[in-house]
Amino acid sequence: MTDFGCLRDSLDGLSVGDALGAQFFVPGTTFDDLLDGTAPAGSWPWTDDTEMASVLAAQLIQDGAVDQDRLARAFAERFEPYRGYGGGAVVILRRIREGEPWRDVARDAFGGQGSMGNGAAMRVAPLGALHAGDARTAALEAMRSAEVTHAHAEGILGAVAVAVAAAEAAWARLVRNRPEPRELLDAVAGYLVDGGVLTGVRRARRLLGASVAEAAYELGNGSQVLAQDTVPFALWVAATRLDDYPAAIRACVEAGGDVDTTGAIVGGIVAAYTGRAGIPPLWLAQREPLPHLENAA
Repeated sequence: MTDFGCLRDSLDGLSVGDALGAQFFVPGTTFDDLLDGTAPAGSWPWTDDTEMASVLAAQLIQDGAVDQDRLARAFAERFEPYRGYGGGAVVILRRIREGEPWRDVARDAFGGQGSMGNGAAMRVAPLGALHAGDARTAALEAMRSAEVTHAHAEGILGAVAVAVAAAEAAWARLVRNRPEPRELLDAVAGYLVDGGVLTGVRRARRLLGASVAEAAYELGNGSQVLAQDTVPFALWVAATRLDDYPAAIRACVEAGGDVDTTGAIVGGIVAAYTGRAGIPPLWLAQREPLPHLENAA
């Protein structure tokens, strides 16, 4: 089923995780700022994670499905480099903005191998949440959303993994039946093929009793900005803290690395389960306002 309420809740969770995670790149902000119910002061600007997720969400609200040509144009037209886009993404989006076909641009990236970065995964949770209980459609639509910028299989499979997790989380919320961590990870693994992302998800399943530090050491924390270095840890966090949004985001901060991206992925999945009510109101208030989705695409 499609559920736009779940999509919007997931986008709120994604954007708060992104904006809060980004605060930990600001000098003087430490993990202690999240303890005892506190949070970094001031307004929290969001990054490219939220910008691209908002564009994708807007198209889904308008059309109900991914139109790759329109999505590529919207990504290219709306991207603001100061939001924290990586160098590879800037090149891809500028070339598309200048009129080059997105298929050619995506294939040309990184010496012709295509991007295996975490960018497609970071933006896709609301798409998965939209397809609550329909993981197959979530996986197929995630592939389509990823392909406009990521031609490498790992980058695409990272998006599939996150979308399936969000679809399962949203369905669990609707039927009021939280999956066990191993069940959620097994559901994700069922939609992947052999590669780094699947290997990481399988390893995450074996680490369900581990500490955050151990899981981040074994799975990666996004510091390489690759799907296989980011998605397995994010899924481990979401699976083990699915009903506790603040604890899930704290785990991302504790792990370090690409905190805004792990926070975005985890926040989008967990909020698909908890709903907007699971996000601390103070955190929502401090997040930079989102663009109007009806106009974002």
